[in-house]
Amino acid sequence: MLKTKIYEIEKEDFEKRLEELVGLLDAKDIIYKQVRKLSLGERMKCELIAALLHAPRVLFLDEPTIGLDVVAQKNIRDFLKKYNKEKKTTIILTSHYMDDIAELCKRIIIINTGKIIYDGQMQDLVEKHASHKMITVFFNEEVSRDSLDRFGEVYEFKKLKALLKVDRKDVKAKAIQILSSDLPVKDIEIGEEDIDSVIRNIFVS
Repeated sequence: MLKTKIYEIEKEDFEKRLEELVGLLDAKDIIYKQVRKLSLGERMKCELIAALLHAPRVLFLDEPTIGLDVVAQKNIRDFLKKYNKEKKTTIILTSHYMDDIAELCKRIIIINTGKIIYDGQMQDLVEKHASHKMITVFFNEEVSRDSLDRFGEVYEFKKLKALLKVDRKDVKAKAIQILSSDLPVKDIEIGEEDIDSVIRNIFVS
């Protein structure tokens, strides 16, 4: 109840918010556990509940999914997206974990040695600094790796699936070439470079 005193929260509001947050984070079974008995993911849920009980307009998070398993990471991200959408709370996130950034952030700020080197929308960052696109090709039959070199850099290869890295400006032409080739192509998908590569390009340049 210390939070109610510090932030001057009415008891009724406190109980309503607590119930809502516990429900959103599926934390009913852990909310009254001793901290030392909580897993890292459970502890993060409880910390989020404590941070949001006074309904802040701005929420600061530092590496919120670090050390969590993939299931716990997804649960935390899903909660933050839903909470942001419903409550319109501004969330400022610092992270070296690119999956968090890609899934949660529309605007990003990149800092290098204390200087801001990028401040803008995620999509603008990708379009401006991603020099390549990725084409995933699915095959009906096994193909050789060598047969794909003509289309671009073979980034990953399996006998029935390949990931090609091609120049951004050439992606449409390369996709047509692949579909028109003599290879047993089942389907293709075109996507962006992963955000790690994009940000690495910024630091290198």
